Amino acid sequence: MSELTGKVAVITGCASPQGIGYAVAGRFASAGASLLLVDTGSSEPMRARCAELRARPGVDAPIEPALFDLAESGAAEAMVERALERFGRVDILVNNAGLRVNKRFGEYTRSDFERSVAVNVAAPLFASQAVLPAMRKQGGGRIIFTASQLGTVSAPTRAVYGLTKAALIHLTKSMALELAADNIIVNAISPGPVRTQPIIDRDTADPAAARERIRQYMPGGRYGEPDEIADLALFLATTRATYLQGENIVIDGGYTAH
Repeated sequence: MSELTGKVAVITGCASPQGIGYAVAGRFASAGASLLLVDTGSSEPMRARCAELRARPGVDAPIEPALFDLAESGAAEAMVERALERFGRVDILVNNAGLRVNKRFGEYTRSDFERSVAVNVAAPLFASQAVLPAMRKQGGGRIIFTASQLGTVSAPTRAVYGLTKAALIHLTKSMALELAADNIIVNAISPGPVRTQPIIDRDTADPAAARERIRQYMPGGRYGEPDEIADLALFLATTRATYLQGENIVIDGGYTAH
């Protein structure tokens, strides 16, 4: 595939080999995009992910790692500046990084709330604002948010997480309304339960509870895979999706169908 040859994408939340961000990066790399992959913490996982992607057959565009704590003021803008300095343009921004704090309502601290909002809402908002001048100069671009099915339905211990994802869904629609005239296409993906590392670890610790969760909530009898979310992200990033604007696409195996 070469749908993204000559395009530059910034993707946040890419350090986990079993994560959605890394799966999206893999799809984009195979489609020819140059990538800035962003996460926080140690540089070693990021270097490893980039090396793995560069080693894939047919991948020859630049793939660079970057470390930013998106909870910090100014980090999102600095991330975009880094991409522009390195590549000279940004065609696609995938605001994927997210923070989940699971607590019963009544137990959240102000720190829990403020960091969740900083990572899940403020960073995507300010990264999107920072990339606007470049996208306008280029004649357009794509902005993709990773929201969640919990932005539209509720679940125990997910009040703050769901609140932030609902905010992203609203932000998607607001930005799409204002930016369509600039040929900047903005959409959100709302995954249901996906077999990322936290779910793998949780279910390995209690297989019986895992089987019951799947029986109760997943009509298809399984979790989603990161690559299935990445396939949707690739569609939204390519010219095939030019009339899809301001949508929140729920991809949850039927979780919200009942």
